[in-house]
Amino acid sequence: MADWIGIASDGLVAQINPFGAELSSLRDAPGREYMTDADPAYWTGRAPLLFPIVGQLNGNTLRVDGGEFAMQKHGFARKSAFSVVRHDVNRATFRLTDNEATRAQYPFAFELEADFALDAMTLAMTVTIRNPGDAPLPASFGYHPAFAWPLPGGERDRHVIEFEHDEPERIAVLATDGTIAPQLRPTPVEGRRLVPDDAMFADDALIWKSLNSHRLVYAAADGAALDIAFPDSPSLGIWTKPGAHYLCIEPWAGHADPQGFAGDFRNKPGVIEIAPGGTVDFRMTVTVRP
Repeated sequence: MADWIGIASDGLVAQINPFGAELSSLRDAPGREYMTDADPAYWTGRAPLLFPIVGQLNGNTLRVDGGEFAMQKHGFARKSAFSVVRHDVNRATFRLTDNEATRAQYPFAFELEADFALDAMTLAMTVTIRNPGDAPLPASFGYHPAFAWPLPGGERDRHVIEFEHDEPERIAVLATDGTIAPQLRPTPVEGRRLVPDDAMFADDALIWKSLNSHRLVYAAADGAALDIAFPDSPSLGIWTKPGAHYLCIEPWAGHADPQGFAGDFRNKPGVIEIAPGGTVDFRMTVTVRP
């Protein structure tokens, strides 16, 4: 397994694993950790990149252009070795391109590039999808970072997520097969505030297919806070396993299949298509307030 790649600013140090281009640690100058402890009793993931799907396919089958291809939840990028194409003191860039293994699941040429840059107390991430082919490229993408819960200096039961705007719309949840259940649920957000607790996640993730906000603050009373922005992602998932020491705040462009969906992937709700020769960027910034 490749060694983690470190980058640093005056205020932060980040470590990225080239296997999956996965942000694995984010610490401030005194050494306080803002990412999951990856306790194997709950989940060993840290911040996988979700591509070319987000969530579960119906029957773990990608149906596209008349063909059927087996693909597991969240796609293959998180279990792929990325090449390191840049590594400076405060910046690192990783790239994955199609190969025999990816084309067996996803019959398209692509380039997936993940860039991480630190400036003072802000980590800026940009994932770029390029279409080198001669036909539109259907894809979804999602971030899946598991932030510490509790954050440094905080108590686990005294955290809040405050959205940029009110979020009154009902939310989606997952069916037992991992696809999106047809029934929506009332939102747990009161105005702009969500107070997370384990009971919310008894049935897995909370899913906003669309939301008004592209920024939020995840904060511990009397402790640290994270200002998180995701200007290019229309959807959001929030997830943990009850009792774990992380809270995943996941900006997405796409989501799991609707329950029973058996149509072409190009027609799946949330899928984007990238023009031949085109690119699309997904940005996410995390500003630490110790």
